[in-house]
Amino acid sequence: MDYKKYIADKIDIEGVSKDELCELIALPPNTEMGDYALPCFKFAKVLRKSPVLIAEELKNSIMSNIIPMSDEVISEVSAVNGYLNFKIKKDGFVRATLDKILAEKEGFGASDIGKGKTVCLDYSSINIAKPFHIGHLSTTVLGGALYRIFNFLGYKAVGINHLGDYGTQFGKLISAYKRWGDKKTIEEGGIRALNELYVKFHQEAEVHPEYDDEARAYFKKIELGDEECLQLFHWFKELTLKDVQKIYDMLDIRFDSYAGESFYSDKMQPIVDELKEKGLLIESRGAQVVDLEEYGMAPCIILKSDGTSLYATRDMAAAQYRKNTYDFDKCLYVVAYQQNLHFKQFFKVLELMGKDWAKDLVHVAYGMVSLEEGTMSTRKGNVVFLEDVINKCIEKAYTIIDEKNPELENKTDVAQKVGVGAVIFGALYNNKIKDIVFSYDKVLNFDGETSVYVQYTCARANSVLQKGGIVTNYEIPELTAEEIELVKAIATFPETVETAAEKYEPSCIARFAVDVAQKFNKFYFNRKILAAEDEKTKNFRLALTNATLQALKNAFALLGIGIPEKM
Repeated sequence: MDYKKYIADKIDIEGVSKDELCELIALPPNTEMGDYALPCFKFAKVLRKSPVLIAEELKNSIMSNIIPMSDEVISEVSAVNGYLNFKIKKDGFVRATLDKILAEKEGFGASDIGKGKTVCLDYSSINIAKPFHIGHLSTTVLGGALYRIFNFLGYKAVGINHLGDYGTQFGKLISAYKRWGDKKTIEEGGIRALNELYVKFHQEAEVHPEYDDEARAYFKKIELGDEECLQLFHWFKELTLKDVQKIYDMLDIRFDSYAGESFYSDKMQPIVDELKEKGLLIESRGAQVVDLEEYGMAPCIILKSDGTSLYATRDMAAAQYRKNTYDFDKCLYVVAYQQNLHFKQFFKVLELMGKDWAKDLVHVAYGMVSLEEGTMSTRKGNVVFLEDVINKCIEKAYTIIDEKNPELENKTDVAQKVGVGAVIFGALYNNKIKDIVFSYDKVLNFDGETSVYVQYTCARANSVLQKGGIVTNYEIPELTAEEIELVKAIATFPETVETAAEKYEPSCIARFAVDVAQKFNKFYFNRKILAAEDEKTKNFRLALTNATLQALKNAFALLGIGIPEKM
């Protein structure tokens, strides 16, 4: 049952729709006051009454129309400090929630609210021939989670890996390869060998600045279609994608398109021509720019003085192509907050061009990830490969599991799920805009707010169900406080998923999982399940355990984290 809708149907406020009431009804922080609450402060100005009086009058109106004792859902209505509070009959609520989860299983929390709508997601967007490092973690797992969430809600999600495959760095690599590289070493070393060449080039270019001129010349040859340079460029790209696919497989990341910057090299001129036609381009120090001073921004450079394009030009061409190809309802760019100005600029330029869909472009900004050791630089060579971070987490997880449960079967598989899950969860648990200092000890803590804690809780629930069996027929016994709180927590999952999509914030789901795990463990330690006082209580508690496990599995599936059956 949609309890918010049921409650909203009992409330009449002139000029306020039932949908608006549903939006306002929330879960009160103090559950002793009620299970749901309507804050009345928003209506004070319109109704010209105090929120306290409004809540009291609404309570009296509802009480005159329904008798809570005979209502099938509502057991009590109260007005407290401007809030209209509702208590729900627990038996019916618990039955409805468990039945829904146990019937829908993997589909619990899914919906069709996005039916017929398309969301494009630009995420991960690695640079060809550069290492896939810890700094790429957030965009990759945040974008991957949003991709799954939107699909779960019925949208057609289009995952796009906007490859960084355009620019002078490829001229630098060709120059370095021809000077110091060999095919066998690069084939065997892959992206790491390419990165070593890239670092060496920058070290040598400090002594030989003419190398930079040579690099620019090689990149120009790529643009002009030189056969040898193009062949090397495509080889570097192939080696990079082969290497990073191993990481994408570990993180369960998928894409529908790998159209990178070079894909738009022949699609930028129409954008430039349109800007000229609409009188938006002006010359500034030899460059072609769009003046954005009126909007509090620096000029958006479209063409440099030598006529070459920039990120903004290519991103505008990409946005137009995506609109033409996918006719998106939203196009999300999962990119670090350092690029805030870039996105504001090119979004504004598209708006000034008269693109009404510019309002549907969203920069999903996130904070930076670093290790406790400090910052990185690709050019200087002090990068931390993401693959190394994942493997280190898997190794540490194996050591911990081996100490805690040396007889456990499939320890390698369990360590894989635990280690990879720890990396993903470490990036997704906090609000996305926060900077993260990644700590191995913290993310692998069995007792903290971590994925390991949730996974261990699931293993505990699995163990109970293996011993007690899966129950389909159950009756509601006299409910305990722990049982009610647990059911109320898992019942919020559908709403949590929708909130995660609305706010582009998978941390909502990560926090839901921790909250449910904590409440399950409180229930597990305070109440007997297999040794319950009677069969009725035992069967109910097994059904509750099963429903809890299913909700946690669904939550972690959206985050891209696996759950071992035993730990």
